[in-house]
Amino acid sequence: MDMGFRNLCRSSPWRWTSLRFEYLELPGTGAAMVRAWLRRPGALRLESPAGKLLYSTTGINDSKDEFYVSSTRRSWLLPPHLVTPVYDDAGLVQRRPEAAYGEPSFGNGRLAAALDPVELAGNAPVPLEFPESNPVSFPEPREVDHEGRPALEAIVTRGRTYRPLDPDQPLAHPGRTLIRIDIQTGVCVASRSLDGDSSGKGHWLKILGVDEYMLDDLFLAESMNLTDVRRHIPWDIGPAA
Repeated sequence: MDMGFRNLCRSSPWRWTSLRFEYLELPGTGAAMVRAWLRRPGALRLESPAGKLLYSTTGINDSKDEFYVSSTRRSWLLPPHLVTPVYDDAGLVQRRPEAAYGEPSFGNGRLAAALDPVELAGNAPVPLEFPESNPVSFPEPREVDHEGRPALEAIVTRGRTYRPLDPDQPLAHPGRTLIRIDIQTGVCVASRSLDGDSSGKGHWLKILGVDEYMLDDLFLAESMNLTDVRRHIPWDIGPAA
């Protein structure tokens, strides 16, 4: 189960393409919650509980000409869904290939890390002779219910190789941290520090929809007035002859 938990933490980029969810930083109240729509790669919309637009990605269809002729090697990396990782027998990712990883986060490093919690596992297993090289250690995880969805829960302790995506907003705090990973998506749906000055800090994420169809209009500053084909379109044929 230990290896399964780590492999699940590596798997998010290959387990979903769009996600609709609610996100709350802890400690916090419902008033601080945000609703989010995310479509990979790089499209994000955030709203307040009252429906006020807080942030929307712009330029998702802009030309990448200048980006691709730059001299940096990273500019030529493919998105994760276009490369193939090494899977285990359960279909989880055992070893991640080099790719253009990264999630839109609206300035919140913990949110980006929660969407792809590889910082809890590393890109590949450590040698069996050096288990202390794992980013975090934990006792046997257990399966729990999180907002109506199955998740794996573990109480993790940071190791010397732990490198958070954002040092100021890590998933695993000093001391012990309770972590939950959604089994279907590989998203870290909860983190909560249990010790020290950071006790109570973390996040709570409620998944509302996975791989839903999302129009470009949802993420643009100005609507392109595209038709949502999922909705019924009435036809006005005028008065009867």
